[in-house]
Amino acid sequence: MADLSDFPITTRWVPLDPSKLQLFSFPTPNGIKVSLMLEETGLDYEAHRVTLSDDDVRSPEFLSLNPNNKIPAIIDPDGPGGAPLGLFESGAIMLYLAEKTGRFGGAGAGAQHVRQWLMWQMGGLGPMLGQMGFFVRFAGKDWDERARGRYVDEAKRLLNVLDGHLEGREWVAGDYSIADMAIGPWLNAVDFYGARPLVGWDELANVAAYSDRFQARPAVQRAADIPPREG
Repeated sequence: MADLSDFPITTRWVPLDPSKLQLFSFPTPNGIKVSLMLEETGLDYEAHRVTLSDDDVRSPEFLSLNPNNKIPAIIDPDGPGGAPLGLFESGAIMLYLAEKTGRFGGAGAGAQHVRQWLMWQMGGLGPMLGQMGFFVRFAGKDWDERARGRYVDEAKRLLNVLDGHLEGREWVAGDYSIADMAIGPWLNAVDFYGARPLVGWDELANVAAYSDRFQARPAVQRAADIPPREG
């Protein structure tokens, strides 16, 4: 049986089976990325619900694993060399799991294209859509129209980049990969924010079809509520 006692987070979110990979997350787009990768690979894991409240993500236990106080994070009891590994940042976790399983990371030059689009999501699409969502859905009457317009315009630009790239392609980097697992949940967030008209979604035929293909995957449907939003 693996010993995870060196990880203080396990005193609050207690593993039932320490031999399984431990996921500490919530089903936001970034959280869904990792639960989806785990579902697609079939790795044994336990999902622990860590809400976005300060009581959870700023707790000493959670900060001991992720000092950046953001979900998701993992502990793999069977890390490199057989030693337990704690890891945060969704993109880093996905790259690690692709390497660990030998799946969904591409091969040869294709692997570099997967990484390219994963970085594009992490550095551009995710942050810009997240900021747009704040000003469109969550800031209410306090929003600044200049900030709102800036993020809406950048979201539109990025979605048009993706739409052009998807012409004649089923997935962004050859076969279905961690790049798609990273991008897909954020496309769903556009609908959650009520922002489809703002970004011209109906004119993004390739993106819309791609999002539909992504959402039709059984693992995507399962990951949408892992860990369950309601405790």
